[in-house]
Amino acid sequence: MEDNKIAVGLDIGTTKIVAMIGRKNEYDKIEVIGIGKAKSLGVKRGVVSNITQTIQSIQQAVDEAESVSGVKIEEVVVGIAGQHIRSLHHSDYITRNNADEVIDENDIENLVNQVHKLVMLPGEEIIHVLPQEFKVDSQADIKEPIGMYGGRLEANFHVVVGQVSSIRNIGRCVKSAGLDLNEITLEPLASASAVLSQEEKEAGVALIDIGGGTTDLAIFKDGIIRHTAVIPFGGNVITDDIKEGCSIIEKQAELLKIKFGSAWPGENKETEIVSIPGLRGREPKEITLKNLSKIIHARVQEIIEHVYLEIKNYGHETAKGKLIAGIVLTGGGSQLKHLRQLVEYITGMDARIGYPNEHLAGDSDEVLSSPSYATAVGLLMEGLEREIKVEEIVEQVNEVVDEGLQEEPQPIIEEKPKPKKKSFFEKFTESLKEFLDNAE
Repeated sequence: MEDNKIAVGLDIGTTKIVAMIGRKNEYDKIEVIGIGKAKSLGVKRGVVSNITQTIQSIQQAVDEAESVSGVKIEEVVVGIAGQHIRSLHHSDYITRNNADEVIDENDIENLVNQVHKLVMLPGEEIIHVLPQEFKVDSQADIKEPIGMYGGRLEANFHVVVGQVSSIRNIGRCVKSAGLDLNEITLEPLASASAVLSQEEKEAGVALIDIGGGTTDLAIFKDGIIRHTAVIPFGGNVITDDIKEGCSIIEKQAELLKIKFGSAWPGENKETEIVSIPGLRGREPKEITLKNLSKIIHARVQEIIEHVYLEIKNYGHETAKGKLIAGIVLTGGGSQLKHLRQLVEYITGMDARIGYPNEHLAGDSDEVLSSPSYATAVGLLMEGLEREIKVEEIVEQVNEVVDEGLQEEPQPIIEEKPKPKKKSFFEKFTESLKEFLDNAE
């Protein structure tokens, strides 16, 4: 496999920064050839708060990934989160010059570009414009308008907006670390592509990614993204509460949470006690696990209720918007004991923990399929998709140049169906794989 098919995902999180290098293997699964991680010190609640420290952490993660893989990293796909992110719905249309020609990718691109010109609030810019359903002339609810005839092409869009300054700060950190920024993607979208199956997206599902500084939400229904939100609390606020409630230092609070913490206080008996060494010759502290769980439970409940409010606002309780596949929890915070049961109890929806191993090659390191790497795997997938698209465009251009002696339109018309055919074949192989997986 050639080297140009390699991509890099860079997850700039609140607790850790991960650089992941990978490529597709012959089965179209992702082979991770290098991973590097560094403690993230300059990021608060998903937003860069200290440029110098963030640059250092990025460099550290990138160096580690490079030395493991032996590949030099030049460009990366980066995730963005933070409480400044908001999403809105917008519909727009274009009138086509020639209704006798079928709608092609260019028409959709023109429509998307038109939405990109929307005027936002001062200091905001558009990160993503995601088409939902299309309408051609007066026919509504079209998922794929390419190849149809029509004079007026209309669509509903899910538009994700963020603060210009935050986006530019991320760009600045990446550039200063000596890297090129290939693309910025919303973190919940990246995590979703890593852990959700196509059936879940069709049936309706809410992905909750509990990170250190933020909890990200992405809601899908009928295979289309319907709602995204970033809630500015995550695992770190739980650690802070334990630190305050038990009067211990942060390092100890974090360890307590991971080793003994549970989101369900009924689990622990009064007699279960952990002893924590005191600082510099002070007496050790004794903490009952029941109290620890009570502290965790109170905070986790608050986070889940926030998310559930977003899910209700999207319209989960209406017949049309019901999320049949329920909730998928991912991110480092999803590894908290009994979290799944608490989520099911509060929301009344089915829940599972999402591991990003669906798209990884079979012989991947077990560490990679931890929920805390979901965003990094998703960003890597995004980067690889992008590489493939760029390659297809280059091929098309080359063919047009090669056939320059003929009339120009000809090769382009021949070329057009190629990527489409491929995606049909991909769909076919995917359904075959799923059939085989289910048969086992």
